[in-house]
Amino acid sequence: MKKTLIALIVAAAGPAAFAQTTVTTTTVGTGTITEYTPGSVLVVKEAAGPVTYRYSDSVTYVTKKGRVLTAEEVRTRMQVGAPVSVTYATEGNDRVISRVEVDDDGEIQIERN
Repeated sequence: MKKTLIALIVAAAGPAAFAQTTVTTTTVGTGTITEYTPGSVLVVKEAAGPVTYRYSDSVTYVTKKGRVLTAEEVRTRMQVGAPVSVTYATEGNDRVISRVEVDDDGEIQIERN
């Protein structure tokens, strides 16, 4: 009985003891928008070439001063040729963004939390 109980405890604790922790780090890329599909894909021409970013489920658009942009402001500012700074997290093979930061003068920066 005692051996069975110990075996059950070890079997239950085993996966937790060997579980790997996923660490999400953020990285920054800068360039200009070359393709934009709202809520889906953003392609940025960076120094090393074009980079494709995917949007997370929830994206917040703000100015550098912290003002949240309206949907209309997002539509007018997110255009091909606009300069951007993208902060993203890598999930598998995807670079995923969740926050877009726009300069108050119209320059756009994208940031992943």
